[in-house]
Amino acid sequence: MNMQSTAPQPPQGPQNASYPQIAGTIPLNFCIILSKDGRIDRLIDCPLEEYLAAIPSASIAWIDYSTKDDAMDIEQIAQLVGFTKLPIPKLSTGFYSAYEDYDTELGIMLPSVTMKDGNMTVHPLFVLIRENFILTVHSEDINRLLRFSRYAQPFFKRISSECTCDKITLVLERIIDENNDRNFEYLREIEMHGDAISKSLIEENIAKRQIAHQIYRMKHVLIDYLNVLWATKDVINSLQYGDADLVTNDEKLLGRIGILSDNIERHIELSEQMSNVLASGLEVMQSIYNNQLQSLNNRFALVTAYLTVLGTAFLVPNTIATIAGSGIMEGHMAEQWWYLPLLIVSTIAATATSFIWVVHVWKSRKEEI
Repeated sequence: MNMQSTAPQPPQGPQNASYPQIAGTIPLNFCIILSKDGRIDRLIDCPLEEYLAAIPSASIAWIDYSTKDDAMDIEQIAQLVGFTKLPIPKLSTGFYSAYEDYDTELGIMLPSVTMKDGNMTVHPLFVLIRENFILTVHSEDINRLLRFSRYAQPFFKRISSECTCDKITLVLERIIDENNDRNFEYLREIEMHGDAISKSLIEENIAKRQIAHQIYRMKHVLIDYLNVLWATKDVINSLQYGDADLVTNDEKLLGRIGILSDNIERHIELSEQMSNVLASGLEVMQSIYNNQLQSLNNRFALVTAYLTVLGTAFLVPNTIATIAGSGIMEGHMAEQWWYLPLLIVSTIAATATSFIWVVHVWKSRKEEI
């Protein structure tokens, strides 16, 4: 068996004006073809028509195509490639994922996650299958299948002896696995952000309100990430138990798809644990706020107690002085020798009595707490 690899340059001319050109060293699209005679070709950054021309003579072919607007271009690309049964609008409007089986055609949408500055974006990865052909379409913002394409030739060589449905299943399993692996990497990034937030809780010079907002945003990102995992698991379960004609019935190969589901379940458990950690952080923030509020209330209560003592201290002598200056006493009371000592004694007595009472009430409140 001979294995050859060709990478023709895209022909020049106006016919290629509507297709993306090479951007640096990262190919925008590629095609892996396993010929019926065992030859394996890898075409890079060619027009879509050139890929399609090589499919009829292939035992199995995989085309990966990047677009600027996948939601708008997927229907046009699907029609150009020859997918006539699949309802592309229905496939592209699913909640993070979709699975459409129409016997001779199978359509899948998988969520692909990217994160930047703590903000998560979910891009759709479309996988369309018919006969001996797999087409993957995605946004230019993700290139997670590129690593698999570099090692696709030896992989295609290993599966060359399998039947067509087994080849399709094995390639599809690897595509889903590659997409999952890249999605799993962002859980570590979420954990790093969560650890940074936990460290901020012990910093006294950081505004606690700002930390609370960070915890909420991270918890929201984690909820979206969990939705991505559950959506991917739904697609894998549909592949494993949906009995699609284009997917193998071999229990061993279906078991490999089941392993993908098990891996997702483990990451769901890790994500839920991370969610509990963030939830406990919010509880800590609530406790901090409650303590600050209780401390503020205690300060106001203390100020009120001092004002009560001072008010009582001035109220009693002021009342006596008012009576002395009124017409009832005809103004003679202030001329008596005992008037000034009376004011002093009454002030001291009123102040001491109110102070003792405030201290008694304050101690009672502390005992109740």
